[in-house]
Amino acid sequence: MAALLPDSTNAAYRGHPVAPWGLTLLGILTVGPGAIHAFLPDGGAGVIAGLDLTHNANTIIGVFAWVGATQIVWGLTMLAVSWRYRSLVPLLLALILVERTIIALNQWVFKPGDGPDRPPEAYATLVIIPVVAVLLALALKKRA
Repeated sequence: MAALLPDSTNAAYRGHPVAPWGLTLLGILTVGPGAIHAFLPDGGAGVIAGLDLTHNANTIIGVFAWVGATQIVWGLTMLAVSWRYRSLVPLLLALILVERTIIALNQWVFKPGDGPDRPPEAYATLVIIPVVAVLLALALKKRA
């Protein structure tokens, strides 16, 4: 395992201690939905998001599984950084902020879908953006 994981960088982290814990929570909240998308028979497309799977079900479920795999890896990366490589916490929080902003713009502005119904993630993203922005500000604030 030592060859896989380099030495910890936690001692080099100078930001507020709440930021890595926030990243830990974000990591858990990313792995969880990722597992649902990857391993639930319909990937959550029908039972959670309420999508009509009568047309192109295999494609929709396949895309959900693909996204789930990506979420699992991204969430595990967040967990590794928050637990062992804290000097990278500001970078990951900045990347999450970019990711979530793009997701929100697509869900609400550029590609909002055909109906008024949106998946739960559309609303969660609106909550996550300001939370991540605050965590990023805390991570960038140097401790004395």
